[in-house]
Amino acid sequence: MTASPIPLIGYSDKLSVRPGETIAFKVSCTSPAPYTAKLVRITCGDPNPAGPGIRETEISADFTGSYPSRAQGVHLGSYARVVPGSAFDGIDALTFSATIWPTRLKKEGQTVISRFDPATGTGMAIMIGPNGTDLLVGRASAEPIRISTGIPLLDRQWYRVWGSVDTDSGEIIVGQQRVDGTPIREKATADGDIALASDAPVLIGALGKEPPSGHFNGKIEAPKIHSAAIDPVESDANLLAHWDFSNAISSTRVVDAGPLGLHGHVVNAPARAMTGSNWQGEEMRWKHAPDTYGAIHFHEDDIEDCNWQTDFEFTVPEDLPTGLYAARLESGDNWEVLPFVVCPPKGTKTADVCLIIPTFTYTIYGNQARRDFDATWSRRAQDWGAFPYNPIEYREFGLSTYNFHTDGSGICNVSWHRPMLNVRPGYFPIYDQHGSGLRHLPADTHIIDWLESKDIAYDLVTDWELHHEGADLLKPYKAVLTGSHPEYHTANTLDALTEYRDTGGKLLYLGGNGFYWRVALHPEKDGIIEIRRGEDGIRAWASEPGEYYNAFDGEYGGLWRRNGRPPQQLCGVGFSSQGKFQGTYYRRMPGADRPETNWIFEGVTDRILGDFGLSGGGAAGFELDRADVRLGTPPDAVILATSEAPQSHFQLVPEEMLTNDTTISGESYEDLIRADMIYFDCPGGGAVFSVGSITFCGSLSHNNYDNNISRIVENVIRRFTA
Repeated sequence: MTASPIPLIGYSDKLSVRPGETIAFKVSCTSPAPYTAKLVRITCGDPNPAGPGIRETEISADFTGSYPSRAQGVHLGSYARVVPGSAFDGIDALTFSATIWPTRLKKEGQTVISRFDPATGTGMAIMIGPNGTDLLVGRASAEPIRISTGIPLLDRQWYRVWGSVDTDSGEIIVGQQRVDGTPIREKATADGDIALASDAPVLIGALGKEPPSGHFNGKIEAPKIHSAAIDPVESDANLLAHWDFSNAISSTRVVDAGPLGLHGHVVNAPARAMTGSNWQGEEMRWKHAPDTYGAIHFHEDDIEDCNWQTDFEFTVPEDLPTGLYAARLESGDNWEVLPFVVCPPKGTKTADVCLIIPTFTYTIYGNQARRDFDATWSRRAQDWGAFPYNPIEYREFGLSTYNFHTDGSGICNVSWHRPMLNVRPGYFPIYDQHGSGLRHLPADTHIIDWLESKDIAYDLVTDWELHHEGADLLKPYKAVLTGSHPEYHTANTLDALTEYRDTGGKLLYLGGNGFYWRVALHPEKDGIIEIRRGEDGIRAWASEPGEYYNAFDGEYGGLWRRNGRPPQQLCGVGFSSQGKFQGTYYRRMPGADRPETNWIFEGVTDRILGDFGLSGGGAAGFELDRADVRLGTPPDAVILATSEAPQSHFQLVPEEMLTNDTTISGESYEDLIRADMIYFDCPGGGAVFSVGSITFCGSLSHNNYDNNISRIVENVIRRFTA
């Protein structure tokens, strides 16, 4: 168990609720005194004193009050658990074996398979470390026996490892064999009573009881237990258990194909649908050849759910308006804000405008540890009174899919059932010399703040509701807005947005790098999201060959563009270029003056648009999207404005490049580094307005909301809702 040094921290079991539904809050507080909790409505989460500032209003709630403090710890590390281990009691000889692909061999005591209780020193376990394969054997009244092969394993190579014990003869054998290599064996004889029976369960990838320790890093395939002291290189006799990880891949179950049917379950969401030792590249889709995907990749820092006890709950009153809310916690000088979205009652709307909050993207980025963190971030956080905890310093809650596990593999499964430090009003991830440096939830409050300032009524929903309810969720609305960075989507959410657009809906895409990656939701537990970073795109890490298909739904992962659905097909623009968190401006194009689109610029005489803002200093920055007819931009789409003068650090995305100086479209490298603001009508009376820049909404509040970016967006929304 890991205890966080953060004195007051928490999370909720949901990120969105409707009236009548209940949300639970889980808190860890190290103060000896009680902490307080209250409900607030958030309209701006930007801590920058040069902007609107933090804007929140206290709302009466039945949970308002004081709560006893208690520290709640975190149990990182994935494994598989099989109960009961008592099935192996009374057996005089046992062999444990498995095929493994280790990934962090410098760490000692990594458990492959065990039934061992460290408290009593009884049981048996196979472990690996710098000295090769170890066998740990318990004794009734003495220290456990440990013998080792003494020959180091190689990282990311397949091995068979095993250990056998015969209580009658006292013979103990540990072995390892690189697949198709020469077996290595080490023997010993016990000089005391061997105690194979234990009160511990069978664990695969960990050791002990609750909570376990000795977590394994790497892939494990076909762990087995035999009721005899055999040599697995020569025999598979007396099989008692064989956990076949190629079975029930999309679930939490681990299936025992042996005679006892000792099925178990995985804990903390390890990566499944992993290539096994017999994968030869003949089939890339695990559903077509599951027997070659019989491995699970375990990590010592996996996390699925902190499993904290609930401190208090909130059942949303029927009359509570839709919006962004939070439980604000305070303990002395320490504070915490746990945000959540209140949606309108199901099947109803309370406004003509709907803003979709991209919680899938928030979760995928949850606890992103950025490499550009330094002391200037901490000083600014203190000066601004911003949320002071940065994930790069506090890793105990697991990191994001933009980070690596401790073994160097990319993080592909993440959860919202944990504190996500960067999903907080008042948090800024980037030290922005030209503005606030906001992304994700705090950045999206720029839109909420603008809607409030313009007195435009709005409903909030999230992509979770969109995924589960489809286009019917959106059809009552005259206009639907996205956030600043709706990057991660399922097929359901894209289908819903497309259907809304093509049946008369009006869509405003107010961000950049949207609709880019495909994700999958766990079929058994809400809040667990999977990403595979296959083959192409700007990637924080690359999936291993053969591991491009999601475990959760069996579909091809990676870019939506590689799935035949480029962002241009939905909103007319798609990701083209990325740079540092800086912005420039758009230049108004001739299309803006056409009779059919000049209403968008009513009251705007400027040719230069958005050369200001709280995000990078300009409306066109950081990640830029452009139109491309070949990728799906409608031929009659009107380019209203195009960004200019990108800084020298902006680069073209890899999927646009063929060689170092040629692109897929044939345009020059420089011409593709741009954001396009576009408009197009759709069959059925729908329409789309897209801006193609992540930093765009940071310009809305400039000059007390009186500026050309603000006016353009207001013109579009007023027209769409007229």
